[in-house]
Amino acid sequence: MKASDLLVKCLEEEGIEYIFGVPGEENADFVISLEESDQIKFVLTRHEQGAAFMAEIYGRLTGNPAGCLGTLGPGATNLITGVADSNMDRAPMLVLTGQGSTDRLHKESHQIMDVVSMFKPVTKWAATILNPDTIPEIVRKAVRLARTEKPGAVHIELPEDVAAMETTARPMVPRRFRRSVPDQKIVDQAFDMIKAAQRPVILAGNGCIRRRASKQLRLFCEKTGIGVVSTFMAKGSVDMDADYCLYTIGLGSKDRISQVVDDADLVITLGFDMVEYHPELWNPDGNKRILHADFLAAEIDDNYHPETELIGDLAHTLWMLNEKVDASAPLKFDLEKQRRCRAQMADDFAEYKDDTQKGCIRPQKAIWDARQVMGANDILLSDVGAHKMWIARHYQCHEPNTCLIPNGFCSMGFALPGPIAADIVFPERRILAIAGDAGFMMNVQEMETAARIGSNIVVMVWEDNEYGLIAWKQVGHFGRHTDLSFGNPDWKKLADAFGWNGHFVTDSADLESVLDAAFREAGPSLVVIPIDYRENELLTKKLGEISCTI
Repeated sequence: MKASDLLVKCLEEEGIEYIFGVPGEENADFVISLEESDQIKFVLTRHEQGAAFMAEIYGRLTGNPAGCLGTLGPGATNLITGVADSNMDRAPMLVLTGQGSTDRLHKESHQIMDVVSMFKPVTKWAATILNPDTIPEIVRKAVRLARTEKPGAVHIELPEDVAAMETTARPMVPRRFRRSVPDQKIVDQAFDMIKAAQRPVILAGNGCIRRRASKQLRLFCEKTGIGVVSTFMAKGSVDMDADYCLYTIGLGSKDRISQVVDDADLVITLGFDMVEYHPELWNPDGNKRILHADFLAAEIDDNYHPETELIGDLAHTLWMLNEKVDASAPLKFDLEKQRRCRAQMADDFAEYKDDTQKGCIRPQKAIWDARQVMGANDILLSDVGAHKMWIARHYQCHEPNTCLIPNGFCSMGFALPGPIAADIVFPERRILAIAGDAGFMMNVQEMETAARIGSNIVVMVWEDNEYGLIAWKQVGHFGRHTDLSFGNPDWKKLADAFGWNGHFVTDSADLESVLDAAFREAGPSLVVIPIDYRENELLTKKLGEISCTI
């Protein structure tokens, strides 16, 4: 068979279901081979960056990689932002690019660049197929690396002449392996640290959203009562309604939740990625007692120097700790401050739930209403901008992977392509994306993709006509901000032009009913609100005035 046919068959053997992308001349053989597949569905996008974000969300929601496809040169460079986002947010992904013929790669030639070298810094592995007989090994290695903790992106390049070559090789059969688990002596040592603590707190990171890990974490908290503070990407690892849920940490300013970490005499980090929330922000003196449990050993950092590390499968680690709790005398901790902090945060969330402001809508009200119309298993996706800070602080979850925030690489442009993939994975759920007007317009072309494939999604755009997060940060640092303003389209006409349902809501009292109605409409819906970002500086003032006592 042709090499391109073999590549498709190897992807089928790995269980790959979707490839998102844009065809080009140099990947034409592969696209033709892909068309013959009964198993892999190709979703044509309007830009390669959109394809990468779609593949990222598929990977985050399923734990299995999808492919994103681009041709050589500009097709490959268009992919790279979404690929970097997936890799740093720990989502498995296969990046597939075409390349010119191998007989012109050594010299100046049309659209030729070293794509593999470009992708190496933003992937776990990148390789070129130079011999068609190596395709089974390359694909098996790529998928295994993409799925292995911590998951991420891998890149495979297929030159156009190699794609057309004949081969007699056959796909390799995938064989899974079990992750290693911590040594029992280390678990005993870790449990002794927990028993000796008076005010322990759990800092849950991205690794805790794996479903098995979340289940064991909840059991551990129910047995011990220890509170859980989540990073942005760990939302839903424990139920927002559980007494031990202490909500989310990660804003640059000191928040109420920061006081719980300040007060703790032991910080138990579970699946923690410091790309989300650098330890110098919560352990500035480097003197916290830290117990690290994760799939990998801790990153070396002066402010993150754990006394004990539990390295191995996180769910199994928590199971081992749960076994220790069951065999131990009842654990006694002083968690009253954690309970008071939870109550104070809940009051913050509900502050504007009945707001009737007209003309513009407060962020707190917009998020409260979004939470009301979303079920426990429905999925919210956040773009990057000022709205992300509000979503991170105020939108809480019942289940893992029901609030998807890019918080490692933090790329704008995430929240329009993302829900298209989320709807493919879970068509029975409500899918809501929230974006600023700046981030939404970065991949506005994917409105056509959503309409073409019949995505049942709602995208809520917060309009402030400027780069609001940058304005917020500049004001906080300099007392003023540079010119960050821009114009916007007529949103209803934009929705009509792309075949979307369109809504513009200016009154707070109307938002919840409009959101609910938008979810009942067939096809994609756009809901735009003028946002009251005067609340940004009011939140900064409030956080600045929080004392270090609860």
